Amino acid sequence: MAGKRRKFDAEFREGAVRIVAETGKPIAQVAQDLGINETTLASWVSRARRVGGAPATGESEELARLRRENAQLKKDNKELAMERDVLKRCMVLWVK
Repeated sequence: MAGKRRKFDAEFREGAVRIVAETGKPIAQVAQDLGINETTLASWVSRARRVGGAPATGESEELARLRRENAQLKKDNKELAMERDVLKRCMVLWVK
């Protein structure tokens, strides 16, 4: 005998998919924490990824942007450190 079928609103489904995407936890663990069936959550995540509305897609783009920005900042920091060292040497020579 099958039990009564539960219905979940769109906000709950989106939140569950967001938890999987943002935390990186396995679908099984998130499903257990939320008290829903693992296959149900897996289908929501799969559907969100197919549609392109999954936060993981936006996060991966943001991650790539942040990595590029980080590389640029490291490059700028290295240049500034070299300039600082040159100025320090000039000051030492000028003081002497």
